[in-house]
Amino acid sequence: MELYYSFSVLIVLASVFAYINYRILKLPSTIGIMVIAIIVSLFLVMFGETILPRTFGHLHKLIDSFDFTEVLMGAMLNFLLFAGGIHINIKDLREQFGPVLIFSTVGVIISTFAVAFGAFYLLPLVGISMPFIYCLVFGALISPTDPVAVLSILKQANVSKSLETKVAGESLFNDGMAVVVFTVVLQLAIGREVALNVESIGLLLLKEAGGGLFLGVVLGYSASRAMRVVDDYIISVLITLSVVMGGYLIAHELHISAPLAMVAAGLFMGNFSESFKMKSETQDYLIKFWELIDEIMNAVLFLFIGFELLLIKDLNDYLIAGGICIMIVLVARWIAIFVPTKFMAFKYRFSPQTVKVLVWGGIRGGVSIALALSIPQNEYSKIIISITYCVVVFSIVVQGLTIAKVANPKKIATEEKILEEIH
Repeated sequence: MELYYSFSVLIVLASVFAYINYRILKLPSTIGIMVIAIIVSLFLVMFGETILPRTFGHLHKLIDSFDFTEVLMGAMLNFLLFAGGIHINIKDLREQFGPVLIFSTVGVIISTFAVAFGAFYLLPLVGISMPFIYCLVFGALISPTDPVAVLSILKQANVSKSLETKVAGESLFNDGMAVVVFTVVLQLAIGREVALNVESIGLLLLKEAGGGLFLGVVLGYSASRAMRVVDDYIISVLITLSVVMGGYLIAHELHISAPLAMVAAGLFMGNFSESFKMKSETQDYLIKFWELIDEIMNAVLFLFIGFELLLIKDLNDYLIAGGICIMIVLVARWIAIFVPTKFMAFKYRFSPQTVKVLVWGGIRGGVSIALALSIPQNEYSKIIISITYCVVVFSIVVQGLTIAKVANPKKIATEEKILEEIH
């Protein structure tokens, strides 16, 4: 009953905030919900205990009762990634496979170290010092672009299909690398012995990422075969739900990447071969069902992010540090995109405008906050959580609202045409 009560409150709040945003703010739905949640949180933090003590207490208790890391990483993210994978065309992804692979692996590592060095040398200027290993922890959790935020916001931006595939594909696949890097660095930070040789890290990555992708393909193939035989929209929806929920349980038991398994399963099931074609009615119901799930989950997730402000104590003490880290993360993102594009220039063409969109479209979201909250409490965890929250809010609100303006389709098309002529 307690869980039902909690989710009921969140759904009601999400719907109210979505309505207010639609009538007044007129922002993209998910960003609008988060902005309203932040405004409400700020009001409650400043005046709640004196003006609305019961409301403040109940809401604080409600948000605190959820393990954000477990709720997002263990449940919501699987639904959102599967829904995202379904809508990506495998042919477009195959054409952009090289950039997606490099950005989601090498790019994450470059960004991790760039953020770590920046934080280590610049944060002491505002009186905040962290050991380099904890700066690496922050770099690892803030470097992956958030697939939920990116996919949600890309819908609003009129970018070319190739560019959309690069940004969306990177965000969907960089979780595997990010989790491995974060896990290794965090274990070192809290004093546990971790083998740092190439072989052990390679095996960990192979098990985490490779195992997840293999499981996803197996689940996608098995479910597709079953859906081909039945071809009934109700049973098809149930099968896809079982892939997501049952697939997570299997991945969790095998200690492999559930998010990557969901991406692979979604990609496979969203790109049926001719022999797996289903009736148009079934396919229509299936797509609309997962679009609805995607929107509901996004609304609740961004509401969560907004209300997480209630749980971050003394955030004011870290606002300047958060501003510095916003600049550090943006510069690190530029380095992580610019350097690989130079090495890939012999095969893939990247115009200055494309690089700009890839940098500005590297939006951080709930995944970074969830990883930050998973750090065991110590003298540095509060700092990391606070600066992570600042970076995520800036990323979603500022980058999310301006990405459509930065992504100038005509300018990108012109630059790409010039590059083709040169090549």
